Amino acid sequence: MKKLILLWCVSLIITSCGTSTKSTAPVSKSKNDLSPVKYASTITSEELKDMLFTYASDEFEGRETGEKGQKLAVEYLKTQYQQMGIASPLGENYFQEVPLEKQKVAEAQLNVNGNSFENFKDLIAVAVSESVDMSIKEIVYVGYGIDGDNYSDYKNIDVKGKIVLAKAGEPLDAEGNFITSGDKKDTKWTNGRQSLSSKSQAAMENGAKGLLYLDENLFSRYAPYFQRQASSGSAGRLSLKSKEDSMMMLMINKNVASALHSEIMDDSNAKVINTNLNLSIENNSINVSSENVVAFIEGSEKPEEIIVLSAHLDHEGVKNEKVYNGADDDGSGTVAILEIAEAFKTAQLAGNGPKRSILFLHVTGEEKGLLGSRHYTDNDPIFPLQNTVANLNIDMIGRTDPKRKEGNRNYVYLIGSDKLSSDLHNLSEEVNKKYTNVELDYTYNDENDPNRYYYRSDHYNFAKNNVPVIFYFNGTHADYHKHTDTPDKIEYDLLENRTRLVFHTAWEIANREGRIVVDKATEQ
Repeated sequence: MKKLILLWCVSLIITSCGTSTKSTAPVSKSKNDLSPVKYASTITSEELKDMLFTYASDEFEGRETGEKGQKLAVEYLKTQYQQMGIASPLGENYFQEVPLEKQKVAEAQLNVNGNSFENFKDLIAVAVSESVDMSIKEIVYVGYGIDGDNYSDYKNIDVKGKIVLAKAGEPLDAEGNFITSGDKKDTKWTNGRQSLSSKSQAAMENGAKGLLYLDENLFSRYAPYFQRQASSGSAGRLSLKSKEDSMMMLMINKNVASALHSEIMDDSNAKVINTNLNLSIENNSINVSSENVVAFIEGSEKPEEIIVLSAHLDHEGVKNEKVYNGADDDGSGTVAILEIAEAFKTAQLAGNGPKRSILFLHVTGEEKGLLGSRHYTDNDPIFPLQNTVANLNIDMIGRTDPKRKEGNRNYVYLIGSDKLSSDLHNLSEEVNKKYTNVELDYTYNDENDPNRYYYRSDHYNFAKNNVPVIFYFNGTHADYHKHTDTPDKIEYDLLENRTRLVFHTAWEIANREGRIVVDKATEQ
């Protein structure tokens, strides 16, 4: 309860003395003293260091998603919020369950019109959410399997509840341009793995229960990999379980495709095909339980409007008997969120709680593919995304980037602040100038950044839903994703100042009169 007692003491000092540690004028003003400086001063390098040496210790075993160390981590976070007196939006439960599965290669038994086909030679079970045993008399051929704005193979044909057959590629016009785009550059319907994803999504959105996909080039690359995985018996990458059963998908070669439709290479017209198809697949996936941690301070004037502050709680676990502590990645962001929560709670106890609500969201499975944040946005948003004003995401803010040769050490990379909202970007700049004077570096905000960091942390799952975001990041270093990422290497003065920057930004978003304006919404 030490942190809770400290919080109450700070609150009493603030309310009785009304002093401020900085003379900088605040952005927000009202009849109450709403200067955030005194609350930001509760964010200290000493407390950050104390928490991080616990959170990134060997005791937490690298916080591998679904494993013992991750369970210890979520209990630690829960205890911190309880001691601060910050409630969960889920009542007494601080955990949002995130259903995951560790996929094992499924082997399919397929017979078409009396002809049997072999796994990895003729077919691959790419996706299956449950075991399958079916006999069907017809499938629906959908040509290239495209469903775009100016071209659709699904037009005037019903595939709901059906197995569909599609092939690689897309149609060309008389000049040799792709019809979907009007030029010769590969599109999402043509470009390798992206085409597989786009065409499976199109089939799913049109209600198909299964996809048989012919792509000889992809098949030749996928088959050896899937066969090795099956032979080893090892479980594959963790994936997020959908609330609904996902669509079954088989990748097939020309032998299977021709048995289903002998003229498939020359015919692109959608049609129903009569056939005798027998298919059985055993789903060998292993269920894995994991959790996001959520805490909540309700807004005093506009409680229905939510600001989400996020950081990922997981890391890489134990490899070759070495603990991957993940002090910077993302222990730094995790303890930063806790200190920001303390600052907001201190303000609330002093009668200056935020006007809008704050959700403190610690997400699991980031290292496995942004799984915890995707579950929140795609499957189970605790608060409607249309009510979510902004997401400030912190992922690695405790170190410096040795590749950065210009500027001073008091910097942070900002990514995404201007992607959806000029308003958010301008606010971020103004707040920094007034309070923290961190050098804001937009190097990795470039659309042409080959690292594509904008797509690689949890803010992206909010951004894809047109929620304005800022991603705070110090860049990579020699200890990134290694067992040497330890808390003794964190630069705690920088961690303190960067954390205060995020707090001040969140404070202004929460207390300004108008909601952040989205002026660059993307098509969904």
